[in-house]
Amino acid sequence: MKIVFMGTPDFAVPSLKKIIDVYGVESVFTQPDKPKGRGKKISYSPVKEVALENNIKVFQPTKLKADKEALEYLKNLKPDFIIVVAFGQILTKEVLDIPKYGCINLHASLLPMYRGAAPLNWAIINGEKKSGNTTMLMDVGLDTGDMLLKDEIEITDNMTAGELHDLLMYRGADLLLNTIDGLSKGTIIPEKQCEETFYAKMLNKDLGRIDWNNSAKNIHNLIRGLNPWPIAHTTYDDKSMKIYESEVLVESSNKEPGTIINVSKEGMKVSTNLGVLLIKKIQFPNGKPLTIEQYTNGNGLEINKKLI
Repeated sequence: MKIVFMGTPDFAVPSLKKIIDVYGVESVFTQPDKPKGRGKKISYSPVKEVALENNIKVFQPTKLKADKEALEYLKNLKPDFIIVVAFGQILTKEVLDIPKYGCINLHASLLPMYRGAAPLNWAIINGEKKSGNTTMLMDVGLDTGDMLLKDEIEITDNMTAGELHDLLMYRGADLLLNTIDGLSKGTIIPEKQCEETFYAKMLNKDLGRIDWNNSAKNIHNLIRGLNPWPIAHTTYDDKSMKIYESEVLVESSNKEPGTIINVSKEGMKVSTNLGVLLIKKIQFPNGKPLTIEQYTNGNGLEINKKLI
């Protein structure tokens, strides 16, 4: 079995490792090295690090469609599969047509819902009760190819996007192995996607501004959907307050939305347009994330103050 793997971030690492263990990988394609951190030190992608540890040939094209050497290599190799997990580049039809069984993509949603760049985050922001992974045969569209296998999991009430990411990251590796096995044996029948979908657009920091005129439930979903990045935020006493954790309470309030009702070691109660939200973990500029109990050990949070 000749397999080429294309991927870049942490999410792709368990899949790469399992495919190496079971089938072996001929080569890895990943994004170019980038400066990282305050020192702007050049760093490898997580996928490149695994490839180097296993002495696997690495390609890092800025644009694969324009890299003649990489394209020639793929054509000469004649791989059985090209496996794509969060590679970060769109593949042209020229590349898609190279492997014997096709280019297989692992996408972190239950397609056709949540095509796009941030499916995990938007599933939580929208209050979905389930998510999962889908493997598909890639085509020239964006996450529009024929579906192969799915793996569904429950999204619990307080699960963050980071927690869902880590669950699907490991389960996706097994789903890919089953997909490779099934396609090579001819036991998987590809299924066309319908057009009904929600496009999961890229995240930005502006999305994190909390509107306290929304319901406690919707604000809670925004907070956990944007954790670990870009983090939901509000303003307290002219200072930006990032909110990492919250909980919807079975309470009501006649206070103006955004008003701090009560502060205790359990958290900070805030009124919303519908219901009360308990804020559990916050961060102010130049500080680190702290629980409300930790923060109030040396600082105050004023009751009846309004968050905006």
